[in-house]
Amino acid sequence: MDLTLAAEDAAFAEQVRSWLVENLELEATQRPGRFASIEEEVAWGRRWQARMAADRMVAIYWPEAVGGRGATPVEVALYNMEYARAGAPQPVNRVGINLAGPTLLACGSEAQQARWLPSILDASEIWCQLFSEPDAGSDLAALRTSAERVDGGWLVTGQKVWTSYAQFSKWGIALVRTDPEARKHAGISYMVIDMEADGIEIRPLRQITGEAEFNEVFLDDVFVPDDLIVGELHNGWAVANTTLAHERGTNFPFKEQVVHEVYLDELARLAAERCVLDDPLVADGLADAFVQLRLLRLQNWRTLSALGRGEEPGPESSVVKLTWSDMTQHLSALALAILGDEAPLWPAPTGESAAGTWQRQWLWSKSASIAGGTSEVQRTIIGERILGMPRG
Repeated sequence: MDLTLAAEDAAFAEQVRSWLVENLELEATQRPGRFASIEEEVAWGRRWQARMAADRMVAIYWPEAVGGRGATPVEVALYNMEYARAGAPQPVNRVGINLAGPTLLACGSEAQQARWLPSILDASEIWCQLFSEPDAGSDLAALRTSAERVDGGWLVTGQKVWTSYAQFSKWGIALVRTDPEARKHAGISYMVIDMEADGIEIRPLRQITGEAEFNEVFLDDVFVPDDLIVGELHNGWAVANTTLAHERGTNFPFKEQVVHEVYLDELARLAAERCVLDDPLVADGLADAFVQLRLLRLQNWRTLSALGRGEEPGPESSVVKLTWSDMTQHLSALALAILGDEAPLWPAPTGESAAGTWQRQWLWSKSASIAGGTSEVQRTIIGERILGMPRG
């Protein structure tokens, strides 16, 4: 296996690296060390993403005709690795870039693409995902949100939950049952919902970190015009699979690989500074993380080779997701072990101290085994689709 980058790929990586250095330095004068609120963070995030979009440094795998770069799988991998290594903030309109946009490109009409893709890129309109429901758990097809046919469109009623950035979103991609008589996976339509329409109530959900990124969304006879249905009526499950395929697509594994390599380097330095490298718990934890990250790197190279052959990502992405979830929680717990008495969970350390940063990371890591598909679901996929075990 020859892992040497082609000259054009090395040049692309250098271009991305240089752009990030220059523009992160420019933004450093405007970005506070710690945001006073999520509203302030989102406002800054809009400006940062608009800067990226102006230079076609966001959604680079989108076609050039709609504002991307038509990047190859290798270029996408290199971009995400450089972005993570630079410590650059994630684009604020992640649902729009990674989920709504690719779905519109694959299944949307030309009018829908022309209307929404430009504002997704520059974050002038933020998107959210209205899939999860309180009573459905991991069984997405068990949704109860329904739509009643009216003149010119539909009246949607129901409840969605765990909706990131709903309070800042203009649009939401939603799965809605439009044919109650159809079998479970049929009779579902994929709609774009105006989050400012009458009948929508958004209630923030305060997380264990103290922030309120997630929300409950209540819909009471919300009117959705016919032209906001993506794909064919009652065929939303097929459209949703396009969205879900991108949720853990090629953007995800390479970014997380580098993010966790950076975490590991930081923890090794922290352990050395505090003279705890000879602690068996710390030493074994660092060594285990090193091995697991090398295995993740090999898995990512395998994925990249498959993409280079024109193959679509398969159930192997569940291995990467499961590895990321476990690694996030492992490194976060290891950080608190290294900090010892300086990392109490309550009261929260103040300021930008190492204890405060890692305390928040430890709290946030508890969601890693739920977000993007629970670890239980990932293990089921691995068992059934990769190992060929019987369905549970």
